[in-house]
Amino acid sequence: MNCEVVYTDKAPEPIGPYSQAIKVNGFIFISGCLPFCPKEKRLISGNIHDEARQALLNLQNILKAGGSDIDKLVKVTIFLREMSIFKDLNEVYKEFIKAPFPARTTVAVKELPLSASMEIEAIATYK
Repeated sequence: MNCEVVYTDKAPEPIGPYSQAIKVNGFIFISGCLPFCPKEKRLISGNIHDEARQALLNLQNILKAGGSDIDKLVKVTIFLREMSIFKDLNEVYKEFIKAPFPARTTVAVKELPLSASMEIEAIATYK
């Protein structure tokens, strides 16, 4: 099994011992994307719409770097610190991701890296 590391400077550098994404057997596995702006080197916070857009933009940029795109997503997992932002998140999610929608799970968690309010990880095809 040959794995290929995916990296782009259009998404945040990993903050730990992991890759932005890994390609293997026709799939690309994207690590959790925070609402972190790589240009400004800061976490976007205070407005869930802006936060979701940044996290989804990071996801999209990693997908493109791996030879894939948002329309090739098959599974998305979203972690939220508060389920009260679920509706607002969905509004922004639909700006990026169109039908047929990938499978998705959204869970509430106590805490996320850098005290972010959300994180998105995904699996997509790249062929």
